[in-house]
Amino acid sequence: MNYFVTGASGFIGKRLVRALLQRRGAVVYFLMRDPSPERVQPLLEYWGVDEKRAVAVQGDLTLPGLGIKPADRRKYEGKIRHLFHLAAIYDLKADAQSQLQVNVEGTRQVVAFANAIKAGTLHHVSSIAAAGLYEGIFREDMFDEAEGLDHPYFETKHVSEKVVRKESKVPVLVYRPGLVIGDSRTGEMDKIDGPYYFFKLIQRVRQMLPPWVPTIGLEGGRINIVPVDFVVKALDHIAHLRTHESDCYHLVDPEPMRVGDVLNTFAEAAHSPRMSLRINAALLGFIPKGVKKSMMALTPVRRIRGAVMKDLGLPDGILDFVNYPTRFDCRHTTAALKGSGIACPRLRDYAWTIWDYWERHLDPDLQIDRTLRGQVKGKVVLITGGSSGIGLAAARKIAEAGAVTIVCGRDVDKLDEARALVKADGHVLHTFSVDLSDMADVDRMVAWLNTTHGGVDILVNNAGRSIRRAIEASQERFHDFERCMQLNYFGAIRTTMGLLPRMVEKRGGQVINISSIGVLTNAPRFSAYVASKSALDAWTMCASSEYSDVGVRFTTINMPLVRTPMIAPTKLYNNVPTLSPEEAADMIVQAIVYKPARIATRLGILGAVMHATVPRLAQIVMNTSFRMFPDSAAAQGDKASTKAPTLNADQVAFQQLMRGIHF
Repeated sequence: MNYFVTGASGFIGKRLVRALLQRRGAVVYFLMRDPSPERVQPLLEYWGVDEKRAVAVQGDLTLPGLGIKPADRRKYEGKIRHLFHLAAIYDLKADAQSQLQVNVEGTRQVVAFANAIKAGTLHHVSSIAAAGLYEGIFREDMFDEAEGLDHPYFETKHVSEKVVRKESKVPVLVYRPGLVIGDSRTGEMDKIDGPYYFFKLIQRVRQMLPPWVPTIGLEGGRINIVPVDFVVKALDHIAHLRTHESDCYHLVDPEPMRVGDVLNTFAEAAHSPRMSLRINAALLGFIPKGVKKSMMALTPVRRIRGAVMKDLGLPDGILDFVNYPTRFDCRHTTAALKGSGIACPRLRDYAWTIWDYWERHLDPDLQIDRTLRGQVKGKVVLITGGSSGIGLAAARKIAEAGAVTIVCGRDVDKLDEARALVKADGHVLHTFSVDLSDMADVDRMVAWLNTTHGGVDILVNNAGRSIRRAIEASQERFHDFERCMQLNYFGAIRTTMGLLPRMVEKRGGQVINISSIGVLTNAPRFSAYVASKSALDAWTMCASSEYSDVGVRFTTINMPLVRTPMIAPTKLYNNVPTLSPEEAADMIVQAIVYKPARIATRLGILGAVMHATVPRLAQIVMNTSFRMFPDSAAAQGDKASTKAPTLNADQVAFQQLMRGIHF
């Protein structure tokens, strides 16, 4: 038996051809625009046949006669028992002109070809979209009753089916599959479509919340989802029946689920929180269209909506279909499949397979290079305070990743040692001696960077000064506050402002500011340090708002306590749990790779939440630490002391509870 198939390399077509070729003596001719060996051979291998049983026919769906020469076309006259037309655009995001050319004009050429070769039966694979947004139950014998065809996808699917019904001179069978997703057995799918658009949202919720936390979501209409293996089996079976009770078959789920249930099913498969409270999207229908249109026309609303939709990979207009109003009767399909063992499986039984395949193969994040090398290779990176501690640890990682790595600091000898260390690693480190608390010296460095390197792509403001001293012990030391502010705040923003113009010119760049967990927890004894870092945090938030549309990203790292030379004078910290410089450098790497607005520990975030919601309780906790741990010997004026204080049981327990917090 001879078959002719359009769209044989497509998601459904490839699987249908494999099913057809399993029939004894079957030969399939399939239309291909480019029948080159590199395109055809993978298909033959997938189907498990040679070119004698699967014959590539060069042609073009949009050309008269499918682009097949008349002499070649005559070879098929009276010899094709079944012509399957599957080639089409199944994509809500495709432009209207492309859909019109392929879905409508392409179908018209297929019909003309079927007529010319006198095909036995023309099998047109349409879609439930041909019904538009019909309110109610759409039967298999209905067509002209379709309504709500404003969207080009709905319109072209309806019109293409109309072309088949009106212009075909050979027997026609029409199939309207539901929303086709991956194979229920393997999860295999070739693109993001339908419910897949919401998978990224489900994944983001899972990353933010544990699975037992209830969430709020949307409820909508019933969405008819079918796996591709069911569609192919049903197509193959119905097409070969001797008699047909209908000329149209709905290949759908007879018991479709509501949108909220579908999302919850996939959320459960993803081990993500379920939507316990669902707001019916139909309520939005009570808002006059004029009001909604006016709201969406507001620039802030439009930009926020656009950014969220882009971030989640949702196409424009997808939310318009949440209240999908159509139910599909499939009594003729059910009768035709009776006794065959072919039935649409329940989504709950295979949702995990679909999710697993998406997360392993289709998740857009898989296409993003999440390595440090992928983000910094060939780029210019400046790390202030990079001659030791966190800065040097980060510089070694970044230099190894292939960046043009520059560190600056005051001590020339330490800079030379850092350069030698990185050289021993097998990499190059550039150094620059500068006093970041001297604004004129900062300007000198910025001028050198702009002239020598054309500015920087990534700036890590790591240099800082920390002073642990109670306010009551600082009455005669106002210079402590001035020194912290001069370096931690003025030095950082002077450097940043000097390098920002070049970043804006290149429409790309990142500024990473090393802040402190103390900004979130308001740690006592660090008023000078925390105040200067808080000022930098506030400036960063303002700057990020101003530069968000020109490609410059800002990241604040609220760093916990790190064992560096800066905390060495406080002997109390000798036995306190701290991060190593290498662990702190990993947080900088995370900032470069993922570019979040803020990186903070859970304890730091908890501290910020407590200060915002129960400030009195937060003050009691912090005051307890203030009274429990005295000023260091250095802060008390005894710089010669090297003895670490002995901690009692309460102090040990408290420091373990407050891991990473300055006290």
